[in-house]
Amino acid sequence: MTTLGTPLSPTATRVMLLGSGELGKEVLIALQRLGVETIAVDRYENAPGQQVAHHGRTIAMSDPEQLKALIEAEKPQLVVPEIEAIATPMLQQLEEAGTVRVIPTARAARLTMDREGIRRLAAETLGLPTSPYKFCDSLAELQAAIDAGIGYPCIVKPVMSSSGKGQSRIDGPADVQKAWDYAMAGGRVSHGRVIVEGFIDFDYEITLLTVRALAADGTVQTQFCAPIGHVQVSGDYVESWQPHPMAPAALEKAQRIAQAVTADLGGQGLFGVELFVKGDQVWFSEVSPRPHDTGMVTMATQWQNEFELHARAILGLPVDTTLKSPGASAVIYGGVDAQGIVFDGVAHALQVPGSDVRLFGKPESFVKRRMGVALAHAADVETARRNAKEAASRVEPRIA
Repeated sequence: MTTLGTPLSPTATRVMLLGSGELGKEVLIALQRLGVETIAVDRYENAPGQQVAHHGRTIAMSDPEQLKALIEAEKPQLVVPEIEAIATPMLQQLEEAGTVRVIPTARAARLTMDREGIRRLAAETLGLPTSPYKFCDSLAELQAAIDAGIGYPCIVKPVMSSSGKGQSRIDGPADVQKAWDYAMAGGRVSHGRVIVEGFIDFDYEITLLTVRALAADGTVQTQFCAPIGHVQVSGDYVESWQPHPMAPAALEKAQRIAQAVTADLGGQGLFGVELFVKGDQVWFSEVSPRPHDTGMVTMATQWQNEFELHARAILGLPVDTTLKSPGASAVIYGGVDAQGIVFDGVAHALQVPGSDVRLFGKPESFVKRRMGVALAHAADVETARRNAKEAASRVEPRIA
C-alpha cells in the first residue's frame, strides 16, 4: 500500500485501530500525519485514541459478532490490533475471506495475544532459548508444576493479559494461592489458565524494537532500533531508557532471536521483542506485534519514534530506526481513584532540562493507572533517567 488517499473522501485510506489507549493514540496521530483516515475502537467511550481519530467506535472487541459487524460496516483497508482482548479467530476468518488485512497478520495477532501460543512457537517450534515453563489450569496443577521442577522463585502470569496485570512472583509455598488468585483477577479474558516460569538470573532485560518494512525492491527487510532498557514492578513498566549498552555478542544473539520470531509471525509493522540478558546469554521472553509501552522513550530518542515506524511500515513506506539522542521515560501514575482529575506541576516538570511530558487524557484515574509519561533527552542515559524521573515526580494528579 504505497498510494495514500484523502481522508473523508471516496479515495480515503482507512485504518482501524482495535484498542485506543495511549499507545494507540500515538499511532493514530502518526497515521493522520500521513493523510490516513482513522477509526479508533475501544471498550469505553472517550478513550485517548478516540479523542484524536476521525471516528470513534465503542464495542466489546472480544465479542466476535460485534467485531465482525463493525469491520464490515466501516470497511477499513487495514485493521491494527493494539490490545490483547480481541476476538482474534474472527479476525482470521475475515482475513481469509479477503475482507480486510490484519496487521501484521491475523495469525500473528492470535498467537501473540495468548502467552501460550507465542511461548510454544518460540520454544517448541523455533527452538529459541526461554525460561523453563508449564501451563496450568488449576491451583493444584500450578503447585504440581512448581514441585516437579519449576521450583522457587518463579513467575506466574495469566495466559492473556497486558501491562503486567495478574503477574506475580512466587518465593515459596505460602505465595502460591495468592499468585493464582491474582492471575485469575488480572487476565484480560477469563481463561482460568496460567503460565508458570522458572526464574532466570538475568543481568538486565531489554525491549528490542524490530521493524519489518518494505525495501525499495519490494521485499520485506528487518531493521532494529537500539536496545531499550527498562525497570518493571510487578510486570508493569515504570521507566525505560535508550540505548541500553550491550556486549556485541549479546546484541547479535538478541537480533537473531528477534529476527527469527518476527519472521515467523510475518507481515509488516513494528514488534516489541522482550529479552533477558546475562553476559552473552540471551533468552526470549515475549513479543508484541505493535508499539511497546517501554518504547515510549523513542519519542525523545529517535528521528522516527516507534509509532511513526509502525505507521510507515504498515503502509508500505520506508522507515528510519536511527537514534537521535540518549533518553529516558518515567511513568506518571494517577495516584487517585476518580474521574476527570486535574494535573498540577506540569510547568514545574517542564523546567527540568531536556524534558517533555505526555498526558494521555484517560477519562478515569486509578491509583496505579498510567496517566502520563515524562520524557527526557540528554548527553548520556544516566542524566536522562535522572531527569525523566524528576520531571515525572513534579506532576501531581489530584481530584478536581
